[in-house]
Amino acid sequence: MKRKIAIAAVTAAVLVGGAAATAVALTGDDSRGSGARTASGSSTARVAVGDAAKAAVRAVPGTVTEAELDDEDGRLVWEIDVYGSDRSWHDVTVDPGNGKVLGKHVDNDNDRHAPRRTSVTLAAAADAALRSAPGTVSSIELEDHDGRSGGAVHWEVDVRGKDGKKHELNVDAKTAKVTVDRSDAGHGDGDGDGDDGDDD
Repeated sequence: MKRKIAIAAVTAAVLVGGAAATAVALTGDDSRGSGARTASGSSTARVAVGDAAKAAVRAVPGTVTEAELDDEDGRLVWEIDVYGSDRSWHDVTVDPGNGKVLGKHVDNDNDRHAPRRTSVTLAAAADAALRSAPGTVSSIELEDHDGRSGGAVHWEVDVRGKDGKKHELNVDAKTAKVTVDRSDAGHGDGDGDGDDGDDD
């Protein structure tokens, strides 16, 4: 029996500025998500991505660079990456049923650098992505691979469209301009809003 787990909420800004109406879903089609429950026992997550990020920042002051609703050992959790004010990376796990922080630890991955400041917050990037491809956000991450060399910074946003198709979008972290991820161009989901051919 397929079970769908869906979360829909209006989220406030993460840290400072911006607001977004976002929705996050994990469907029964996912390999491990069909029977998952929140840590607090509910089968439906109630805490939106913005609220989960704010809970993480209360536990570890800093900047949220990634948020993902995931199945961890048979239970739904928000997995949040925070670059702390202590200049260390932290992994924070938040219960999507009640917003409580379940755990936090320092990530000792030495390959990660401090994220650059962005004009577009996580919440604003999610909002921009949903205007381009209405549906539900399943994950969002700040991509800054060339942080020390001055390369472009953008948010990668995965959206499950209302038609069930997956849309992989890039949101410019300075301008909020949305483009279709090149790696998604061959998936047959190119029924977006015409951003595919924009090479500006």
